[in-house]
Amino acid sequence: MDEITATDCFAALGHPTRLQLFRALVRAGDDGAPVGILQDELGIPASTLSHHVQALTRAGLAHQQRDGRVLTTRADYATMQDLISFLTESCCKGLEPGTSTDE
Repeated sequence: MDEITATDCFAALGHPTRLQLFRALVRAGDDGAPVGILQDELGIPASTLSHHVQALTRAGLAHQQRDGRVLTTRADYATMQDLISFLTESCCKGLEPGTSTDE
């Protein structure tokens, strides 16, 4: 994952409601959750939920699938793992000159 993509993910997760939503999607597992259940879980109106789901989707952290009348939202675990790896890839390597990956 590059810094721009990581920044987009952090921006999406930087809102309390979106962070709660993403954590709910992670709890829901591979099956995801229908938007109605997410609405009840978070206690927010459908339009507000849609706005926050779109932000997570644009960042690649979630995706949606329609099956008839049911719209299911799922966390994108590959992107989540990439973000975690991005954060920890240089763990404990020290701050010696020339070891930074931020150049």
